[in-house]
Amino acid sequence: MKRSNRLVLLVGVFLAVIAFVGIAILLGRPAGDNGSGSGGPTPPPTQLPTVVANKDIPLGVVVTQDMLTDQTLPVDQRRATAFQADGQVIGLVARRAIKMGAQLEAADFDTTSTSCGTIDVPTTLRAIAVQTDQVSGVGTVINTGDYIDMLVGFTGDKFPVVTVNPTDNTISVVSGLNGTSVKLLLEGMQVLCRQLPPPAAPANGQQPAAPTSSGNPNAQTSLNGQQEIVILGVTATQAEVIKFAQLDGSISLVLRSRLDFQDAQGNPITAPPSGSKGITLKKLTTDFSVPIPELVEAILPAQPKK
Repeated sequence: MKRSNRLVLLVGVFLAVIAFVGIAILLGRPAGDNGSGSGGPTPPPTQLPTVVANKDIPLGVVVTQDMLTDQTLPVDQRRATAFQADGQVIGLVARRAIKMGAQLEAADFDTTSTSCGTIDVPTTLRAIAVQTDQVSGVGTVINTGDYIDMLVGFTGDKFPVVTVNPTDNTISVVSGLNGTSVKLLLEGMQVLCRQLPPPAAPANGQQPAAPTSSGNPNAQTSLNGQQEIVILGVTATQAEVIKFAQLDGSISLVLRSRLDFQDAQGNPITAPPSGSKGITLKKLTTDFSVPIPELVEAILPAQPKK
């Protein structure tokens, strides 16, 4: 046999041996073996990355990078809905106070709740409820942790213009004058909780409409007369003013930017007062150039004499 033929034969035998060994290995691998050598499926992780607060995060504050730290915790020590990455929470608004060292979870930023549980009233403040609707409550999108101002209007019958008779000192009400007065009365109050009342009882066997929640930014808000209870943290004097306005005035809540109430590091601050002076009909004409109606004399055509 020629030398070249022997070489080809040896190479063929060598390749056949390699193929036989490979087939034997594949046929001998246990079921479920992924080739890692473990002989079974990959075991679940025993530790996971976890986002933890490295400082107290007050209610209503926008979460920033410097408030967070990453830790790797055993699975049995993590909360079920804890976040795994900073990017999942940066920019979100804390809808409840978060303590330093706490794991950040979905419930810390939940806006879908329509009821109040336990309310944590800040030191020196009181909690008072204000009932609003879609018109007076910014479409009922006000949520826990938000900041609001209170706009109060008093109609003319609350401010009667009177005159005193110098003869007998009797008092007479002057009619025909607009005594309506509107004022941004209280500013920078924080919402401790919000609650949507349960839907009205169904009529004629129809299913009641579910309360509209502001938790879904893509949800369509319809004008359906929805009511909302807003629990505010206020001082003693503010509580008195609110009660007076509830009895004798008309209340509207004005939603504020939360960035007015925290600095660049996310620390809570007190927003400066607006300096609003209030509005009356007189100020509308003098300060805002609302024209005063003028008397127009109508000239009637001469009537034929009888």
